[in-house]
Amino acid sequence: MTTPQDDQAAAAGAAAEPTLLQRFLHWEAVQPEVVALTEPRPDGTVVDFTWREVGDQARRMATHLRSLGLPPASSIAILGRNSAHWIMADLSIWMAGHVSVPIYPTASIATIGHVLDHAQVRLLFVGKLDSKAEAWDELRRALPPALPLVALPMSPLAEPALQWQALATASAPLQQPHLAAAADLATIMYTSGTTGVPKGVMHSFGTMARYAQGSGDFCGFTPADRLLSYLPLAHAAERSFVESNFLAHGLHVTFNDSLETFAADLQRARPTVFISMPRLWTLFYAGVCAKLPAPAQALLAAASAEGEALRRQVLAGLGLADTRLAFTGSAPLPLEIVDWYRRLGLELLDVYGMTEDFCWSHYSRPGAVRLGYCGQVLPGVQARIADGGEIEVKAFTQMLGYYKDPAQTEAALTADGFFRTGDRGEYDDAGRLRITGRVKELFKTGKGKYVSPAPIENRFAHPTVEAVCVTGPGRAQPFALLMPTAAARQRLADAAGRAALLAQWEALLAEVNAALEGHERLSQVVVVEDPWSIDKGFLTPTMKIRRSVIEQHYLARAAVWAALGRKVVLETEGQA
Repeated sequence: MTTPQDDQAAAAGAAAEPTLLQRFLHWEAVQPEVVALTEPRPDGTVVDFTWREVGDQARRMATHLRSLGLPPASSIAILGRNSAHWIMADLSIWMAGHVSVPIYPTASIATIGHVLDHAQVRLLFVGKLDSKAEAWDELRRALPPALPLVALPMSPLAEPALQWQALATASAPLQQPHLAAAADLATIMYTSGTTGVPKGVMHSFGTMARYAQGSGDFCGFTPADRLLSYLPLAHAAERSFVESNFLAHGLHVTFNDSLETFAADLQRARPTVFISMPRLWTLFYAGVCAKLPAPAQALLAAASAEGEALRRQVLAGLGLADTRLAFTGSAPLPLEIVDWYRRLGLELLDVYGMTEDFCWSHYSRPGAVRLGYCGQVLPGVQARIADGGEIEVKAFTQMLGYYKDPAQTEAALTADGFFRTGDRGEYDDAGRLRITGRVKELFKTGKGKYVSPAPIENRFAHPTVEAVCVTGPGRAQPFALLMPTAAARQRLADAAGRAALLAQWEALLAEVNAALEGHERLSQVVVVEDPWSIDKGFLTPTMKIRRSVIEQHYLARAAVWAALGRKVVLETEGQA
C-alpha cells in the first residue's frame, strides 16, 4: 500500500504535466455543484451526478480498494456498458493507485477469460450488460473462482455479490488520492480484435493527458460543452474523446441507455461536439432519406429560406442542432454521405487514429476538408509512408508497448520508433492523408490480380445500404456482400418493393463498376438476409466489419450464387 508521503512525492513529480485525475480534482473543486454526468435509466428515470457527487463516490470506492491491501499498480478490470459508475470506477482505481483494464461488454467468454488472465486482474467491476445479462451465469462460471466482484448500479449481479452502493456507504471518502507520475502506467486497453487474439495496449497517464490537451486545443472545449457517450468506453475512441475530454475540460456527458432510446438520449444530450462511426452517420442519412419525398430532398440543397429552414429542421430532428464540430472515423465514409451532411451545414471532419496512439494522429481541419481524406498530422505527431505504402506514425501519445509482449511490441515499431499502423495510404499536396486499404486485406483473385476491398466498399453510398463487404479470394472476379438498412429489409418482404430494390442495387453496382479497374469489377451483389451485429461477431465493438468472420460465414456459397448468373441475388437463393 502507498502512504500519503508516497502520494505527495508522486504529485511533485507529476506537477509539470497534470494527469486526467489531477484535472478531475480541479473541476471537483471549482464547480462542485455543476452537473457532470446525466444517466437515463432503463425504468425511464434520469439521474444527474454533480462533480462533487462523482468525486465523493469515487473517493469512497478508492478507500475500499485500498483496504484490500493489493500490491501497488494492480490490474482492476471494468466490464459493462457505458454508465456514470463506469467512469467513477475508473477514477476510483486511479485514486487507489492501481491500473484500469476496460473489457468490452460484448466480448466473448473466451476473450473475457483471456483478458482477466493475461492482465492478472485482481478485482472486477461488473456493470450494465444488457443482452449479456441472461448469459451472466455462464460467464460467471468462466471467471476465476477467487476473483472478487463488485456490482455497479444496473449490474445483473445480485446479493450476496458486493454492491457498489453498499461499499461506498460503508467507506469514508479518500482524502489523499494517489497522484501518479505522467510516466506511470494508467490503463491496459485490449484491442477490439478484427483478427487474432486481442493485445493489451499500455497507456501512461501522460499519453492520456497529452491527448486531452491536444484535443482541447483543437476543439476549443469549455465546461459549457456537451457530449453523448454511446460507443464502448473500453475502446480508445470513446475513452479518449469522451472520458479524457470530460475529465480534462470539465464537460457535461450524457449517456445512452440503449439502442431503442438512442434518438431520445441524443435529443436530451444536445451535443455541441459529436463523434460517430460511419455506420451511424449512414443510418442517420438513410433514415432521413427514407422519410423525405424527392422534392424535399432536393430542397435540402436549395439556397433559399425554405431550404435553410428544412436543413435546420433535419439537424434538430437528429439532435444535432447545437453541434459545432462533428467527427467521423475508424473506417471510410462514402463521399456522397459526407457531401449530404455538408449541404445540411454539418461539416464532418474525418479523423484517423489507433488504440496504440490513443486516437491522436490525423484530423481534418474545418474549412479544409477534402472528401475521402482524413486530414493532416496533429501537433506532436510525425508520419510517413513506408516502402509498400504502409502508414507509419510516431506520436507523443504513443503507447508504452503491448503488455507482457515485448516481441509484438518490437515487431510493431520501426528501428527509429515509428508505429506500423497496418494501413496503406497516400498524401495529397496539402498533407492530407487518404487511407487506401489495409496491408493485410489485399486478396488475390483467380486471375492473380490483387484487390483492395475498402476503397470499393466506400463507393456503395445509397440510402438503402447499411454495410458492404467486398470479397472473393481465388474467384475470377470479386463480389460484394450487401447488408440492407432495416427499412430496406422490410421492403424486401413485398414483391413490388423487392423488385424496385433489386433494380436500384443493380444500377448501383453498374455505377460502382464503371469507376473500377477491370480486375476490380464486381461480378455481383449478394444481399444478406440477417443483419450483421456485434453480438454475432460480424462487427467490432465500434461497428467495423470483421472481414474474416464474414468471409468464413459466406464464402462457401459463392459458387452457388455465381451459378445463378444474375447481378443481384438474395442470400437465400440457390439453397436446396
